[in-house]
Amino acid sequence: MPEVNAIGPEGEKLGVIPLHEALRIAGEHNFDVVEVGPTAKPPVVRIMDFGKYQYQQERSQKKGGGKVPGQEVKTVQITFRAGEHDLGVKAAQADKFLEKGHRVNVAMKLRGREKGMVPLGRTKLEHFLTMITQPYDLEGAIKEFPGGIGGLIKPKK
Repeated sequence: MPEVNAIGPEGEKLGVIPLHEALRIAGEHNFDVVEVGPTAKPPVVRIMDFGKYQYQQERSQKKGGGKVPGQEVKTVQITFRAGEHDLGVKAAQADKFLEKGHRVNVAMKLRGREKGMVPLGRTKLEHFLTMITQPYDLEGAIKEFPGGIGGLIKPKK
């Protein structure tokens, strides 16, 4: 006769009991017997409403219960014609994001004739990156994209 270490419907420990006894208790409460520790000797089972458990698991996953703080990508946009003070303000914003552990997408929008001056824009973007005071790593290189240039930085660990 197989024995199991049972946990009751209210979370109380029922101890080591025969499997048929656990099934009887589950039947009285209209619950299921769910094996939660198959490798233990004897196996651990829990008496619970398995359908309700699955529903709660789905809801917590949909809510984003598994999100890790600090993994968000924030964007800081600068323009080709931005002055030194404007760049300083944006660098301070990037510092705040990096301090909180976020990755930061630094993008420079190029419009009209500015699109023909990508080397100057790249120089300005590199100057902007030197203004950031928080330690960071550049993921990859500064890349061109339609309408501008940019790169992704992450806090240094």
